[in-house]
Amino acid sequence: MNQQEILNQIKRGSDELLIESELVKKLELGRPLRVKAGFDPTAPDLHLGHTVLLNKMRQLQDLGHHALFLIGDFTGMIGDPTGKNSTRPPLTREQVLANAESYREQVFKVLDPDKTEVVFNSAWMDKFSAVDMIKLAATHTVAQMLERDDFGKRYKASQPIAIHEFIYPLVQGYDSVALKADIELGGTDQKFNLLMGRELQRHFGQPAQCVLTMPLLEGLDGINKMSKSLGNYIGVTDTPQDMFGKLMSVSDDLMWRYFDLLSFRSLAQVANFREEMERGRNPRDIKVLLAQEIVARFHSQKAAEEALAEFEARFRRGVLPDDMPEITVQSADGSIGIAHLLKQANLVASTSEALRMIDAGAVRLDGEKVSDKSLQLKAGAVAVAQVGKRKFGRIHIG
Repeated sequence: MNQQEILNQIKRGSDELLIESELVKKLELGRPLRVKAGFDPTAPDLHLGHTVLLNKMRQLQDLGHHALFLIGDFTGMIGDPTGKNSTRPPLTREQVLANAESYREQVFKVLDPDKTEVVFNSAWMDKFSAVDMIKLAATHTVAQMLERDDFGKRYKASQPIAIHEFIYPLVQGYDSVALKADIELGGTDQKFNLLMGRELQRHFGQPAQCVLTMPLLEGLDGINKMSKSLGNYIGVTDTPQDMFGKLMSVSDDLMWRYFDLLSFRSLAQVANFREEMERGRNPRDIKVLLAQEIVARFHSQKAAEEALAEFEARFRRGVLPDDMPEITVQSADGSIGIAHLLKQANLVASTSEALRMIDAGAVRLDGEKVSDKSLQLKAGAVAVAQVGKRKFGRIHIG
């Protein structure tokens, strides 16, 4: 690949690259860049939201760069205050180490172990003296810390901020100094901490790292960030069947977000899938390809094929009655909204009833729950619609 193609690959799916001109100069050095991504082991299992960073790190590995997978066993005991409106309870060293071991077992389902260096920030932070910590804290003011959105909001709302929470971004930034990172990856919510790394590297006389922020992956609800606490997650350790079924349940719009952030398929392939869907290909067929790719990555190709077979068998058994009617509805201007489709098909009495049934989670297309009330289906498409437990129709859109 030429330099522009390499940059396009690095920026694929990203939110922001700071600073692109600096990264170009680093790439021109002709050596493998040191790519850092840190994870605090605050829970034993990773989900697909975590793997957005891992996928980007794998892409950089495939481009020949050196991956530094940082397990924040020291910072994990502080607790990342990012996005929190209260002080997080600290974890014990035993809890952190148990979770860290679980992370090590899971990350190599994505990363190339031969090109990955697993590091723990306790390796250098445990050697810090009280004097060292005071010197690190002296590099920034309280006013600078309050520029962070979550700290600022808590301060204005008179919510307590513990002193040790100010230490967190300083330690995360110092990790970049200890590792001499060239690039650091992180979620958009980590931008303050990532920029801290740049500032501290300059303070300690090092070239400043570039920062690549990645979007936060929406969970199965398509609204909130993927989170175990919200129950909208797909776990790396989920069974093949559960993983496949959850991926098939995402909306057609969210599917493209997952392709951008989770798939290793080329940009050209994904663009071709979009064109095929616009020409009338059932989005369910494309979603199957995504689900198989992800299941194969975390389990095996055989497991992916078995999960597909089980999904289709369950779909046939549980959804399709033998006497399902064939129904034709007419689109306007080449497409039809889901509510009007259901009304024309006589599966609901009115469009308002259709919207209520969608809100209740009682509408499915091709076995997948519909949550998007603005969903449009294109002329020429064929879909199996289900409303409630007993109303079915194979609908042809004219």
